[in-house]
Amino acid sequence: MFFIKKNRMTPARIILIGFALLILAGALLLTLPISTRDGRGASFFDALFTATSATCVTGLVVQDTSLYWSGFGQAVIIGLIQIGGMGVVTAAVTISMLAGRRIGLKERWVMQESISAPQVGGIVRRTRFILAATLLLEGIGALLLAVRFVPEMGLRGIWYAVFHAISSFCNAGFDLMGVETGTPFVSLTGYADDPLVTLTVAGLIILGGIGFLTWGDVREHKWHLSAYCLQTKLVLTVTALLILLPALFFLFYEFRLPQWDSLTAGEKVLGAVFQSVTPRTAGYNTVDLTLLSEPSQLLMALLMLVGGSPGSTAGGFKVTTLAVFLLAGRAVFRRREDLQAYGRRLSVEALRSACAIVLIYVGLFLLGGIAISCLEGVPLLAALFETASAIGTVGLTLGLTPELGAVSRWILIFLMYFGRVGGLTLIYAVLPESAPVPAQMPQERITVG
Repeated sequence: MFFIKKNRMTPARIILIGFALLILAGALLLTLPISTRDGRGASFFDALFTATSATCVTGLVVQDTSLYWSGFGQAVIIGLIQIGGMGVVTAAVTISMLAGRRIGLKERWVMQESISAPQVGGIVRRTRFILAATLLLEGIGALLLAVRFVPEMGLRGIWYAVFHAISSFCNAGFDLMGVETGTPFVSLTGYADDPLVTLTVAGLIILGGIGFLTWGDVREHKWHLSAYCLQTKLVLTVTALLILLPALFFLFYEFRLPQWDSLTAGEKVLGAVFQSVTPRTAGYNTVDLTLLSEPSQLLMALLMLVGGSPGSTAGGFKVTTLAVFLLAGRAVFRRREDLQAYGRRLSVEALRSACAIVLIYVGLFLLGGIAISCLEGVPLLAALFETASAIGTVGLTLGLTPELGAVSRWILIFLMYFGRVGGLTLIYAVLPESAPVPAQMPQERITVG
């Protein structure tokens, strides 16, 4: 087993170190001459940035994936995406199970922390479900994409279908379309009018972003909605709203602006749906994001911060955190002490954790954006768009990332790493455990608002 026996490392630190070692290994592989098309190998900094982006399933790149990296380099990248999407611990436990090794209590404890499972019991069975669901959904997605790519590209289309299916399901956003057009960083703009590619990729993004815990609950209770646990109900409700409402905004505001007059009605509908899905946290785009109005760019930045669901391939501070905030607001407006939803009451601990997570994400998002804006002399909104994409592990860009200097790229590397391992995981891993307070302090009221 990859864990050191009888160690005293917490699950948070194991996850932290696991991702760091995977990134380092990936970076070293990408520096090999065989990894690039020119046979020279990438600089360590470019390799480190790419490996971080792939492992953290972000999609921000400094070199076009298809034009710069060779077939070996692309295979390394998609391998990092697959392991990073499933989770380093999940992948390691899967390998151990396939090798027939016994999964001990320590490993089960770390697995619980890695996939945000509610309990240790049944964690091995849940891991098998994650592996089977991942392979099944990625396989179906690859078959659907192959229907389009193989007639266009020949046998190379099979690799394209597999690569984009994995990248979509893992919410990574890496693409290989640059070599087809000869233009770097084009993403899926060539398929803006193609329902098969657009809806398949969007479907994979949603399925990966909803999370394995949610799908496990759905599989167990089928259409008996009332039997779903509260987290599943909140995830499905908030996810649906975060897809529907932005799609309506894009359709009835953004795509009615003059710069989009060349799009047909069908392309506008597909574009609105896709652009509302992809910030959750995939990184693909079917329209030129630099042409979006500032309100739309800001909306996408906020969606990137929210991200997907706990226990999923997506990043962000998670839809459940947003749900807790909304429920807290409703409780205040209704003068209730408890947070309630679907006949259940949420704990105070959930609200405290949500406040801490949002504070960390928003603080780093703003600090990173302001720092990059000052360092590079670029508009603040453009810099904030990149930092939201990094910390939300999305990968959408306004074209700024490849032009950034070394310090700004280090900021994005940290934000991508932070966004993937999770805010509280990183804090718990770095800070020492605090001793329990023997007595409560006197309480005093302050005026808020």
